[in-house]
Amino acid sequence: MTNNAMGASTCEFQARLVGRMAAAKAICENAVAINLIKEMKMEEVQHNFIGNEFVKSTGTATIEVVNPANLEIVGAVPESTEADVHRAVEAAKRAQPGWEKLPAIERATYLRLISSKLRDNKERLATMIASEQGKVLELARVEVDFTANYIDYMAEWARRIEGEIIQSDRPGETIYLYRKPIGVVAGILPWNFPFFLIARKMAPALITGNTIVIKSSEETPLNAVLFAEIVKECNLPAGVFNLVNGGRDTGAHLTSHKDVGFVTFTGSVQAGIRIMETAARNLTRVNLELGGKAPAIVLNDADLDLTAKALHDSRVLNSGQVCNAAERVYVQRGIADALASKVTELMAATRYGDPLKEKDLHMGPLINKAGLTKVANLVSDAKSHGAEILTGGKISDRSGFHYEPTVLIGCTDKMDIMKQEIFGPVLPLQVVDSLDEAIALANNSEFGLTSSVFTRDLNAAMKATRELSFGETYVNREHFEAMQGFHAGRRKSGIGGADGKHGLLEFMETHVVYMQTNG
Repeated sequence: MTNNAMGASTCEFQARLVGRMAAAKAICENAVAINLIKEMKMEEVQHNFIGNEFVKSTGTATIEVVNPANLEIVGAVPESTEADVHRAVEAAKRAQPGWEKLPAIERATYLRLISSKLRDNKERLATMIASEQGKVLELARVEVDFTANYIDYMAEWARRIEGEIIQSDRPGETIYLYRKPIGVVAGILPWNFPFFLIARKMAPALITGNTIVIKSSEETPLNAVLFAEIVKECNLPAGVFNLVNGGRDTGAHLTSHKDVGFVTFTGSVQAGIRIMETAARNLTRVNLELGGKAPAIVLNDADLDLTAKALHDSRVLNSGQVCNAAERVYVQRGIADALASKVTELMAATRYGDPLKEKDLHMGPLINKAGLTKVANLVSDAKSHGAEILTGGKISDRSGFHYEPTVLIGCTDKMDIMKQEIFGPVLPLQVVDSLDEAIALANNSEFGLTSSVFTRDLNAAMKATRELSFGETYVNREHFEAMQGFHAGRRKSGIGGADGKHGLLEFMETHVVYMQTNG
């Protein structure tokens, strides 16, 4: 890799990239925008963003970014070194005191400027998300919109962050509880909703007076580079928002840094454990959203059309690669065959393919070969232990990491497919005889993020919400949280949570002052 290539302008690279995509669409409505990405010279590596500037890595190793829908290389980023990470943390550390001193309402102004520019660049951003993650374009557009809305929501907290006055036992004393920023936040991103998760970590951190260093996912880093480009246009004080690219080693350098006060991570259980281990060296606090194996309980009196659609949508949204989506179904015997028939019909009609080439798709590919192999192995294992495949059940023969939408019946709690996270377009159903049996099976899991129940019986719904041991329960609706709620898991699904008031407070620490006066 040449020095000149490493020094290529990030803005120029992105302008040419987006320009060629636009040209492709203009030439032919069905043209593949991503086919023009492959014409880019891959020695043009996207840089880190530190101190409000794009800067070259001190190392030479790079990570190529592959479109999972067609296996084309769409770009590259540096494998950031320990020196790169230290530079980013130092920039954030220098900026934090001044950022904290700004009134929260002024910090909110910057956030709103970012959200406005995100909306202005929606098509550009959505196309990039689709090209490196495989998300269908409509969902990518929704992700950009939701990201902008989330930033605006967090900006609204500027005038709502409150402390407390606590009654004292001593005459003349007042006890004040202040809520203050932690300092430097490390935000480590997943690949499944890579753009939104920038906001979920950045917006509450910044509005509460922290500064942040984001580490992008090595699978989907290019959208984060575009986000940083937009941040640069908004002229935030240097060091308030920083981005480093890289893989596991880069993440370890960040989470073990002595000047990082808080680590917020979304990803796998195994990665979460590693982060806890590295953060423990400095007793750095962590916030972890990890895996999920969400149960859906369907009772005899459920609205089957509503239920079937919710389950179908849950399994094909982002190709089933959503931590809170329904991953296992416990259906009461009386309607098991009818539900299986309806869900199978919907799954069999699911359209999948290359989001930048084909129109009106329900889903795209899985993220990589490892994810594809995992899904295939889980289905094969279930079949070998007696499950019946009603539709799908194999890897697609098309280019890319595509798996056929799949429904299995006759599953049992002894099968791995009912215990391990699938993260693919596969829906396993297990027949039960009662709500009590379903609740017991649902709770018998190492995960505890989301759950759902489908019934017209209010008493049954209330019993399920009381007894299900999960951070969230959805009644007669799809699994998808609201930004004003609190998205938090139990057991191996994580530590802490995100969104709403309670998610905001995760980014703050308390300072209690005992004020003694005379009289």
